[in-house]
This record gives sequence, structure tokens and C-alpha cells, in this order.
Amino acid sequence: MSVVEQLLDYSGIGRKRMALRWVSAAEGQIFADTVKELTESTKELGPFDAQAYNLQLAAVERVLQGPRVRWMTGVDLHVTERGNVYGEKVDEQAFRAMFEQSLKEEYEKALILEVLGDGPSSVREMAGKTGLPVYTVSLRLNDLERRGLADLQKFEGSTPRFVRLAA
Repeated sequence: MSVVEQLLDYSGIGRKRMALRWVSAAEGQIFADTVKELTESTKELGPFDAQAYNLQLAAVERVLQGPRVRWMTGVDLHVTERGNVYGEKVDEQAFRAMFEQSLKEEYEKALILEVLGDGPSSVREMAGKTGLPVYTVSLRLNDLERRGLADLQKFEGSTPRFVRLAA
């Protein structure tokens, strides 16, 4: 859930739009209080316009379905509590920082792939549609090309146009 919260923050939707609470059937008052709290929070945030966040929601979904984040989520406790294959424990704060950086990069790449799904695009066009800086788009696009997920399709004048290669 913390991964989803972080992705919702990156997307501009915000983590307050989601909540998960564990309440026993025997805890009627706690359940009622939780529903009341979430209802008030939702009213304060106002209606959610999913259409305005189509790109961001698609990118969040792509990240959550991707292997890198799933792998890092699964290996978290193993390397921070039990140790890696050499028996060395990874510092939990260092792992968290690395995980958050990786999550952000995966979200940025997912945004770019979603934009490329609409057809060939230049780096500047991708930056405009995603809200990412041109330099960041260029860095992430380079990684997507190395992984075989995007490629240069053609030049229009001196402007390179890229396409998505895989879903």
C-alpha cells in the first residue's frame, strides 16, 4: 500500500484519495468512526476527475504490473532483515531510499511509454505531455531504448521521433 501511496503522490492525485484500514467485525464503533473519517476526507478533497488523470492512472497501473517494483517489494524484508546471498544485511534506510528512487524512475518511464502509445513523439512533446523536464525524459527514454521498449522511428527535420515497441 505504501507503494501505491507513493505513486499517487508522484502522479499528482495524492495519497489521501486512498485508504486501507483493517477492522474486525467485532469493532463496530471503530468501523463507524473509520467510515465517517474517510467520508469527511473525501468531501474535503472534492470530486475526482478520472478523465483529467488518464495518463497518470495508466502509468501507475503500468508500474504496479511491472516486474521491477514487484521484485523490489518482494526482496525488501529478505535483504534488510535476513541478509542477501552473502549473508549481509542491507541498511533499511538505504534500501528505502533506493526503492523510492527506483519507483520514481519507473513511474517516469511508464508516463513516457503511455505517451508513446499514442504514436511517435519527440522528447519535447513527451516532456510537455508528461510534465517531466526534457532532460529527465531524455534519460528515461535512453533506458527504455536499452530495454527494447522504445526506439527512434524517424527524424522530422532535425527532430528525432520515438515510438513504443512493446506494451
